[in-house]
Amino acid sequence: MVVTVQRDFYGNGYLIKTSELTLGSCQPGSQTSNTIVVFNNNVEACGASLQLTPDFFVYSTILNYNPVSSNAIIRANPAAVPIMCYYPRHGNVSSKAIIPTWAPFSTTVSTDERLAFSMYLMTDDWSSRRSSSVFQLGDIFYIEASVMTENHIPMILFVDSCVATTTSDVNSSPSYQIIAFNGCLVDGTQDDSSSAFRSPRSRLDKIQFTVDAFRFIGTDASMIYITCSLRATRANQTLDPMNKACSYSKNTRSWSALEGSNDICRCCDSGNCAPAPLGQSRRWGRIYEGSRGIQKRETGKYKSLHLEEHSVTTLGPLLVIWAEASHMKSVVDSVQPSRVPEESPPSEMWILVAIGSVSVVVVAVALVVISRYIVKSLSPCKTVK
Repeated sequence: MVVTVQRDFYGNGYLIKTSELTLGSCQPGSQTSNTIVVFNNNVEACGASLQLTPDFFVYSTILNYNPVSSNAIIRANPAAVPIMCYYPRHGNVSSKAIIPTWAPFSTTVSTDERLAFSMYLMTDDWSSRRSSSVFQLGDIFYIEASVMTENHIPMILFVDSCVATTTSDVNSSPSYQIIAFNGCLVDGTQDDSSSAFRSPRSRLDKIQFTVDAFRFIGTDASMIYITCSLRATRANQTLDPMNKACSYSKNTRSWSALEGSNDICRCCDSGNCAPAPLGQSRRWGRIYEGSRGIQKRETGKYKSLHLEEHSVTTLGPLLVIWAEASHMKSVVDSVQPSRVPEESPPSEMWILVAIGSVSVVVVAVALVVISRYIVKSLSPCKTVK
């Protein structure tokens, strides 16, 4: 497991100390430099845990950032970023020959048809993968989905739906729908969003889109997972309401298609984009988990070959933190109501007034006593016989 961390951890120009980072129980390795911190450890080391899923071995650990200070103050927030490595459970990992060494034709075809889907965070110029998954409100998620089509007929990739959750469970709550109805980027309809598909595509087997960073209500920092239903189909697939990528324009208050006529996006407003196959209803707004597979329809109504493959792919976790300016404003706002009004006299003045009053009383009493003593001393003495 190789984990590379930018020392400008929060992207604010402040370089964190190497000693402030740990991966599980392990310290950074020797490849650490002035700009990056590198961990290079066995996936089973550093207290990592292993989870088995139907398709993967998942090794999990935590990248911990614990800022330290020699003073009584600290100027950075700690962070805990989950790190997960996925290893496919299916496939031959033996160095020995398989007996028999030949494979049936059907097996060969199945192997060639399997596609590898992926989804990554990209830099803001789309030139490379983003090294950090930490964001502040006001940032933008640059997301690229792709499918490897080696040894396969040309394919085009679509994103049918995407949902954001606070855990890796796509059906957990709270959740927020980003893409729905077979490729409608519904997040772009929000007043504070500029989310859209990137046009034009760089390649048919890739699709890119942006999403304005957000956090779930009730938390200062949100750990977000974005789970998408990806679908690859043949490159000459007819573009229609089931096969599309649509962005919403606030200027024209209408939907526009990444490819094809904008008419295929009209259903995004109603949500009724996918006709029910064979009379059965099909819901596209939510993601359904399941094993991916080739779908071929060759009999009955569908006599022509329809080749496509699906995958449920998760991006995350993404850590969205509260921007410092917003946090400082909230602190100031919370302090202001308890401030003393300007027209109220300060407490020190009341103390001085009280001391002055007591002093006047003491002086007056002293003068009375002294006066009586003087009068008595000057009075004529009477002789007693």
